[in-house]
Amino acid sequence: MRLAFGLPQVLMVLLFLGGIVTVTMKYAGINVAHYADSYSRESAELFMQSATEAALFRISAYDRHTGGCMGELNITSSDNRFHADVIIERYYLADGTTCNNVPTTAIQYEPSNGMVSMKVIVTSNNSNTKILHPIRLERRSLQHP
Repeated sequence: MRLAFGLPQVLMVLLFLGGIVTVTMKYAGINVAHYADSYSRESAELFMQSATEAALFRISAYDRHTGGCMGELNITSSDNRFHADVIIERYYLADGTTCNNVPTTAIQYEPSNGMVSMKVIVTSNNSNTKILHPIRLERRSLQHP
């Protein structure tokens, strides 16, 4: 009788190698989804910063002495992956002016005049094929335009 693998040993080796390949492919798929989600989340955070800057730019264009103040701004990204809702919650004004549509707080410290409390909410467009999982980010901040 010659020394060699028998049929049961060959089948066991094939099953073992098949299991290793299956586990490897499963982890590779998980890593791909993780990197895609991380990329989308980072893109959403950068879009949130851009939306905040755009809101501050728009606020600086308003003349608050006439009572007009920006209350809300809606922005959609150019590739239609994200949508941002910027909500101005409160203006902090030192010169006694008021806003018609947004609450104001009178302050005594002149360098803080014009500061705004804002909430920025970024949501993903789930019908976009580049978004694997829904994203929703929310940030409240105190800004000086």
